[in-house]
Amino acid sequence: MQSIKRASRRLPASLRAVPTFVPGSGSRFLSSTAPTSSTATVNGSTNTSVIPISSVLIANRGEIALRVARTAASMGIRTTTLYTDIDAASQHAKCTPYALSLGAPSAYLDGPRIVELAKQHGIQALHPGYGFLSENPAFAKACEEAGIVFVGPPAKAMTDMGDKARSKEIMNASGVPCVPGYHGSEQSVEQLKAKAADIKYPVLLKSVKGGGGKGMRIVRTADEFEAQLKSARAEARASFGEGGEVMLVEKYIVRPRHVEVQIFADRHGNCVALGERDCSVQRRHQKILEESPAPLLDDVTRKDLWDKARKAALAVDYVGAGTVEFILDKDTNEFYFMEMNTRLQVEHPVSEMVTGTDLVEWQFRVAAGEKLPLTQDEIEARILERGAAIEARIYAENPEKGFFPDSGTLVHLFKPQTNEDVRIDAGFVEGDTVSEAYDGMIAKLIVRGKDRETAIRKLELALREYEVVGLSTNIEFLKRLCNSQAFIEGDVETGFIDKWKTELFEAKPTSNDVFAQAALGLLGTQTQDAPAAHGQALGFGEATTQNSRKFAFRVQDDASPEEGKIVEVEVAQLNNKLFNVSVRKEGDDKPQVFENIVSESTSTTALTSSAKKTKLTTYFPLARVDTTLIQDPADNEKLTVFQLGHKTQLRLVSPGWFDKALGLKEVAASVVAPMPCKILRNEVEEGQSVEKGAPLVVIESMKMETVIRSPQSGVIKKLAHKEGDICKAGTVLVMFEETQESA
Repeated sequence: MQSIKRASRRLPASLRAVPTFVPGSGSRFLSSTAPTSSTATVNGSTNTSVIPISSVLIANRGEIALRVARTAASMGIRTTTLYTDIDAASQHAKCTPYALSLGAPSAYLDGPRIVELAKQHGIQALHPGYGFLSENPAFAKACEEAGIVFVGPPAKAMTDMGDKARSKEIMNASGVPCVPGYHGSEQSVEQLKAKAADIKYPVLLKSVKGGGGKGMRIVRTADEFEAQLKSARAEARASFGEGGEVMLVEKYIVRPRHVEVQIFADRHGNCVALGERDCSVQRRHQKILEESPAPLLDDVTRKDLWDKARKAALAVDYVGAGTVEFILDKDTNEFYFMEMNTRLQVEHPVSEMVTGTDLVEWQFRVAAGEKLPLTQDEIEARILERGAAIEARIYAENPEKGFFPDSGTLVHLFKPQTNEDVRIDAGFVEGDTVSEAYDGMIAKLIVRGKDRETAIRKLELALREYEVVGLSTNIEFLKRLCNSQAFIEGDVETGFIDKWKTELFEAKPTSNDVFAQAALGLLGTQTQDAPAAHGQALGFGEATTQNSRKFAFRVQDDASPEEGKIVEVEVAQLNNKLFNVSVRKEGDDKPQVFENIVSESTSTTALTSSAKKTKLTTYFPLARVDTTLIQDPADNEKLTVFQLGHKTQLRLVSPGWFDKALGLKEVAASVVAPMPCKILRNEVEEGQSVEKGAPLVVIESMKMETVIRSPQSGVIKKLAHKEGDICKAGTVLVMFEETQESA
C-alpha cells in the first residue's frame, strides 16, 4: 500500500518501458513491451498522438480500484481514487494520497460529477474498472469531450456492443454465429410471449443492457413466462436504469458451456486473442470459477473461437481490452456469440496468469497510443508454456441458503501465502465492513499450475488456508467444488451446480476432536483472562471436580448434518498441559474419551476487530492437531473453529439450557430477512393458507432479487412489512398462526 502512495507522488514527463508485472503474484514476467514512439500508422494514415499517461482517476471501488492503482504505481502514474460515504474508510480510499469524496452510495454512477472532478483536478486519464460506468458510452463520450483520456474502448464500439440486439445484427453480418432468438423493438408482453412460442421453450430472457446475470431468467413453460418477464424487467431496471427493461428472447441451450475469449486491440489495426476462459460454473447466472484453457476443448474449436472473437472486435473498430462471450452447446460442440463485454473482466487475472502479462498496463499503453506489446504468435507461444490457471471468487454469501448475499464486518481474515503461482486480488482487510450497498465479492484467488489437475490441487490447498469470520462466505463450497470428480474431469456446464447439488451440498459430520479443541481453547482463554479459584467454574459449566470443566456447544453450521444439535464436552486437567476430554453428541449413548492428551494454547485480541483469537496445538493419541478458535467480539458465545482446512461454527450454551434442549423440538413461527434488504413485494396475504416452499416475499439486496419461500405449511398471521420497506438482517417478515404442536 505504501509503495502505491510513494509512486503516486512521482510525476514523470514520460513513461519508460517496464517489465510486465502481474499484481499480487510477487514476481515479474518479462514481455516484449515496445517503447513509445512518436509516429504510428492508423488505417494507412500517420498519427503522432502517442502521449504517455501521467495521472489517472480510478472511477471504481474495491479490489479493481486497488488492482489498477498497483499497476499505475509501477508505471509512475499519479493515481486519484473516489469514495462514497460508505467507502470513506475503505482500502481503495486509503491507497493513495489523492482521494475524492462522492457522497451518496450511488454516486459511483454519477458520470457528470466524476468527469467534472477529473477536470477540476487536472487529471489526464480516467480508468473505469468494471461495473458501474465502465460500459456506459455516454460516460466515455463525456470524457472524450472534456479532453480526458478514457482508458477503454471508443464510445461507438461500446454502443454497438452494449446493445445486445444491435450487437447480434453486427455479428450476423460479420459471419459470427448467434443463438436463434428475437432481438426486436416490439416489447409488449404478448409479442415477446409469441416470439418465445415460435423459438420453442425453454427460452432465455435477458436485458439488452444486461451483464453479470442481472435481469436474466430461464423460462421453461408458457405458464411461467409473464411472471419471469416481470421479475427480469424489475431486476434489469434496478441494475441498468432506463432501457434496462428492454428484453431479448433467445433459445435456451439445455447443456451450455460459457466460454469467452479475452481480446485486445490497439489504434493501429492490431487485434489479438489472449486465450479463452471457461466460466461455466455459475450460480444465479453469475460466475464463481473461471479457468484457462477451457477443459475438454479441441484445438480446432479453440482456434475458431479465437478467430471469431477477433473478427467480432474488428467489426466494430474496437480498441482496448474486451471479452467476447460465447455459448458452447455441449451436445453438438457448436458455439454461438452471446455478447461482448467492452471492459476489463473480473476474471482477467486468469488470462494474465497463462500469458505472463499485465492487462492493465496494456490498457494504459494502448490508451496512450502505443502498439500492442505482443503479437498473436508470441501470445500463443506463452500459452503453450505457462500451463493452466483458475480463479475462485470469494463471496459474502451463504451457498446452503441459495447463495443468499451477506454483509458484515470481517472479524477475522487470514489469507493464503502468495507467490508466482498463487495470487490474491482483494478489496478488504481484517476489520473492514462488506456493505450490502455493493457487490459482495471479498476477493479473487487465482492459481496457476503446469496443467489443470495441478492448478485444481493448488486452488484447493489455498482455499484450505483461507479463513473468514464475521459473515457467511462460499469458501467451504469452493473446497467441495475442487473435490468434485465431475469438475476434476472437466465435465462442466452452466447447470453444473444444480446437476451435482447432492454431492456439492452433502452434509458431513464434524469429528469429535473439533469439539474437544473448542473446549480446550476456551479453557485456555478463560484461564489466561481470569484465573479461577479452586472449584470455580469458568464460563458456562460447573466444576464436577476441582480441575474439571463442562462446556456445551450448539452446532450452527448449515452445511453440517448436526446443525442445531447439542454437543457436551468435559475437560479434566491432569496437570499444566495434560488433559482428559470426553465428547458426547446429542443422541449418543456414551461419550468418546480422549485420554492423556497434551495441549498448549495462546490467545490474542485483534487490534482491527477486537476478536479474541486462540491458537492451540494438541497431541491426540494418533496425530498432532493445530486449531484456531475465534470468538466474535459482538457475541462471545459465537465461536468459529478452523482445523485441518475446515471451518466449523458453534455457539456456547449454558448447561441448564443444554439439558432442556436435549428434548426440544423447535417449530418455525416466523420467517426473517436473511440479509439487509428492501421489500419489493409480498406474494401472500394475511389469513392465507400456504404450502411449504410457496413464495412469501420478494426482496432485493446487492441489486439481486430473491424470493423468500415458506419453510412450512401453515396460515399467514401477519405480514410485518410493506413494499419499499428497508429491513435489517434478522427482521421478521412473515408470522404464522401457531399450530397445536407449537402451542
